[in-house]
Amino acid sequence: MRLTSQEVYDKLINEDRILELQGQIKFFLGDVDIIVHQKDVVGNIIQEWLQGWLDKRGIEYAPSENTQMPPDFFLNPDDLTKNLLEVKAFNRNASPGFDIADFRMYEEEIIEKPYMLHVDYLIFGYDMSDDGIVTIKDLWLKKVWQITRRMRDWSINLQVKQNVVHKIRPGVWYSTQRGNYPMFRTMEDFISAIEEAVYQNPKTHNSAASWKRQFLDSYEKHYGERLVIPRWSDIEETYDK
Repeated sequence: MRLTSQEVYDKLINEDRILELQGQIKFFLGDVDIIVHQKDVVGNIIQEWLQGWLDKRGIEYAPSENTQMPPDFFLNPDDLTKNLLEVKAFNRNASPGFDIADFRMYEEEIIEKPYMLHVDYLIFGYDMSDDGIVTIKDLWLKKVWQITRRMRDWSINLQVKQNVVHKIRPGVWYSTQRGNYPMFRTMEDFISAIEEAVYQNPKTHNSAASWKRQFLDSYEKHYGERLVIPRWSDIEETYDK
């Protein structure tokens, strides 16, 4: 059986009623078995659980061989450019702490493979009680621009250490509090922010002049559509707090 990302999401919500389920993480070694209470392992376990769920439900997929970049699963094994699914999970009682991708790898990847922009992110917001009971509080299906934002000194939210750019980090897309940076509204605005960050980043600055043209050419070659990408300076204020 082949499903789209949306159909996977709908099946988890409506058929399996995942928001009503409870689980535990158990570990045994020799004659000792325990219930795991460490919350920081839950996210990785949920990602493995989803693969088991796909298998048990008879849903076709091909796993990705590149663990450093999205997606985790190709839901159409015959066409690895469509129905791409990335799984993320985080403690719902805290802000999302996962990485989206390595920035430099990502800005190169979407030129080489522009369809990677259309990866669907299946995001689990989990809770673990004091006695180790795991529940899923929220489940989202989002595109990358719907879960990313700018930051004060950069056009996109990045992990930056000693002025070296590392990972693209998510925003709090579900927050209704005032004073937060809004998520990007369109894919084109997200691309504008990526281009600006390529320019800002000392390690990619020299390639910034040709980055957008290369991306647009690649996207048009694959999709037959020439995107119109705004200049970051024209939209920057739109994404202020």
